[in-house]
Amino acid sequence: MKKFTSVSDVENLQQIIKKALEIKANPLSETEKGKGKTIGLVFLNSSLRTRLSSQIAAQNLGLNVLTLNAAQEAWNLEFADGAVMNGDTVEHIKDAIEVLNQYCDIIAVRCFAGMKSKDDDVNESILSQFEKHATVPVISLESATRHPLQSFADCITITENWKKDHKPKVVLTWAPHIKPIAHAVGNSFAEWMQEMDVELVITNPEGYDLDPAFTKDTKIIHDQDEALKDADFIYVKNWSSFDDYAAMPEVEENWMLTNEKLANTNDAKVMHCLPVRRNVELSDEVMDGENSIIYQQAKNRIFSAQTVFSEILDHIK
Repeated sequence: MKKFTSVSDVENLQQIIKKALEIKANPLSETEKGKGKTIGLVFLNSSLRTRLSSQIAAQNLGLNVLTLNAAQEAWNLEFADGAVMNGDTVEHIKDAIEVLNQYCDIIAVRCFAGMKSKDDDVNESILSQFEKHATVPVISLESATRHPLQSFADCITITENWKKDHKPKVVLTWAPHIKPIAHAVGNSFAEWMQEMDVELVITNPEGYDLDPAFTKDTKIIHDQDEALKDADFIYVKNWSSFDDYAAMPEVEENWMLTNEKLANTNDAKVMHCLPVRRNVELSDEVMDGENSIIYQQAKNRIFSAQTVFSEILDHIK
């Protein structure tokens, strides 16, 4: 693995899941692997799980960790090529990346969707700059369109809870929210599940279909109750409209996940990437109930990151 920005960078998903489970069983098995190497964690947006899990994962491998909260601690960055920088921006992103090339053996970056320009977000206006100008491996800690470390952790979590007697039905369900939310988690989950041996169904209200470039031929059902029937896993996540980009069309039905809705499933395990708005996206009774594997997902963020870092280190001289 020479970089990690999507599932397409994974040569064999089942093999890398197996490796992640082995690392989880013995997290300190490779403490010398990253000795003398430095990973730069660059955050242009807020983070709790991604930041802490990445730091733990890197330390477990013996990596030196540099964490830059770029939005608060760095100079105001310019991203446009050919910009005349006579305004508020002080440093061009390609200059910042070139300096990171000198300091780091791996660059990992977190850059959310701007939710203003559909073209900018779909074309990964920030992550693409890192991929273009970095001379060291680049890892996505979430980008405008994908969250691959989260999706990898989701695959690990499903594998751990998979009853092998049948192919599991996995439902990605839209949930309510108070503001427009980006599509990265939903896109990425759909993309990774298509590489798993599962039956994937996506359910969301009319007007909230995800980008078909990610959903492809996945069944999309606009009736949540119908979609949840006989589900083995339910992934709860909000996202805004893709067609009417970043809009929030009115939804009359109640899409918050409750125990009443779980009764229609195959005793489904409930997942969420966190943070979650309790009693908006899903109820306390589900969040704190015996079907929730949400905190297991969160813990597995360490092992998805550690596995990716380990794979990247294998290709660094």
